[in-house]
Amino acid sequence: MNRLFATLAATIIISLSGLNAKADATGDSKTSTGDNSTRRERNYIVDGNRLYRKERYADAEVAYRKALELDAMSEIARYNLAASLLRQGSASGENQKNASQILTSLATEAQDATVAELAAFNLGNIAYNGQDYSRAIECYKQSLRRNPDNDKARENLRLAQKKQQEQQNQNQNQDQDQNKDQDQNKDQNKDQNKDQNQDQNQDQNQDQNKDQNQDQNQNQQQQPQDQQQQQQQQQQSGISKENAEKILKAMENEENATRQRINAERKKNGAPSRRQVTNPW
Repeated sequence: MNRLFATLAATIIISLSGLNAKADATGDSKTSTGDNSTRRERNYIVDGNRLYRKERYADAEVAYRKALELDAMSEIARYNLAASLLRQGSASGENQKNASQILTSLATEAQDATVAELAAFNLGNIAYNGQDYSRAIECYKQSLRRNPDNDKARENLRLAQKKQQEQQNQNQNQDQDQNKDQDQNKDQNKDQNKDQNQDQNQDQNQDQNKDQNQDQNQNQQQQPQDQQQQQQQQQQSGISKENAEKILKAMENEENATRQRINAERKKNGAPSRRQVTNPW
C-alpha cells in the first residue's frame, strides 16, 4: 500500500527557530528582549510544541490559541494550530474543516516561504486522504513551486497522479458497465414489448374469429327465422301469388260460363232479332 510522506508528522509544526529567523529577517521590533508580549507569545508556542510532541494535541491547541491572542497574525502559531487540529480530528469533521481553512489562507498569503510550502503540502495530504486526487495534485505542485527541492512533495505528487489515473479508469469501466446494462435493459424492454404486441395480436385475432363465428351463427339462425317469417306473412295475407292466379282464372271461367248461359236463355225465349231496313229507291 502506498504511503504518503509526512502526513501529519512531527515536522508539520514549526519550531521557534523559524520564528526567530523570520523576526530577524523582517526587523520586527517585537523580537526585542524588552518586549514582554513577544516573550509570552514565544513561550506559548514553545509550550504548544512540547505538548504536541507528547501527543497532547488538545493542550497544544490551547497553547497556540493563547499565542494568537497576543499576535493574531503570527504565521507560526496559525500553522501549528492547524497541525494540532488535524491531529485531534473529530467525528463531525469540524477540526479538519477549520484546519483546512487556516492552511488554505497560509498557502496563498504567508510571507514566510517555508510556512506557505508546508501549508500547501499538508493541504495536498488532506485532499489525497479524501481521494480528491485532482486537488491533491494541485496542492503538491503549489508546494513545489515554493520549494523545488521538496522531495516528499514530489513523491506524493507522483502517487496522487497514479491514483487519479486509476480512478479515471475505474470510472470509465463503470460507465461502460452502466451503458451495457442500459443496452441490455433496452433489449429486454423491446422483447417484452414484442411479446406483449404478439399476445395482443393473438387476443385480437381470437376476438375477431369469435365475433365472426358469432355472426355466422346469427346469420344461420336468422335465415330459418326469415323463412318462417315469410311463411307466416304469406299465411297472414291469405293466398300466395300462384293461388291468386288460379282464383282469377276460375273467376274468368265462371264469368264466361254465366255469359254463355244468359245468351242461351235469350235464344230460347225467342228474343226478336233486328229487321233489316232498306232504303227506298
